[in-house]
Amino acid sequence: MKRNVLAYPYIAVWLPIFVVVPMLFIAYYAFFDNGQFTLEFVKSLREPMYWNVILRSAWLAVRATLICILIGFPVAYMLSKMKKSAATLLSIFYILPMWMNALLRTYAWKVLLADGGIVSVILEFFGIHGVSLLYTEGAVLLGTVYNFLPFMIMPIYTTLMKLDKSYIEAASDLGANGFQTFIKVVLPLAKPGIVSGITMVLVPSMSTFAISKLLGGANHALLGDLIEQKFLLSSTGYGMGSILSLILLVLVLISTAIMRRVEKDNGEAEGGMLW
Repeated sequence: MKRNVLAYPYIAVWLPIFVVVPMLFIAYYAFFDNGQFTLEFVKSLREPMYWNVILRSAWLAVRATLICILIGFPVAYMLSKMKKSAATLLSIFYILPMWMNALLRTYAWKVLLADGGIVSVILEFFGIHGVSLLYTEGAVLLGTVYNFLPFMIMPIYTTLMKLDKSYIEAASDLGANGFQTFIKVVLPLAKPGIVSGITMVLVPSMSTFAISKLLGGANHALLGDLIEQKFLLSSTGYGMGSILSLILLVLVLISTAIMRRVEKDNGEAEGGMLW
């Protein structure tokens, strides 16, 4: 009962003021123009330009999430197999950059990838000349992975650290080799951490705009960039910006619901297996 009391300030104050009221404003501007109900902003979404940006944003988020899994899981797995003191020391290398503002970290990549930057100089040293790295789709993907990779590593590492070692020992006693143990035991039990990591990477990757603006430029604008442009630069910005914000909200809710469903199904499956 006492724990529920601590949630009252959030439910009574924070949630209405900072979540409900802003969402009501967005819904209002999406369907009202000068106080008159309108569907013009919704009809404007038929323009291919908007859907190109939406699909590009979703595709970038999916690719960034997959790359984060491919990099983050092996790192988290190796950390979980180390001694706690060594794992803690190595964890500093990917946690320390998070103490710096994400915008500054992205600016650093802009300097590194620019013509004449460190990466360009290294490529020229190996005989690779004339490669444009900045203001490309690859640069945006790199910046997204770099900024969100720690959010994939941490939940997977936490899950693997809590993994009951008796399952691994039982698999070994039953004749499973290392690869079979990893596929049949470790990977299924690590699913909660993987799902949490996907949620923490996929959702913000869809709404990012500073990364694409700094590393991708105008030719690689994402949904977040388009929303910002509509709100700040367009005469009808509040209406179109609100509609695009609602679309982004729907995409986030869909992805979150899918992840929750997968996590729930995984929990039920584990419960049946343990039973």
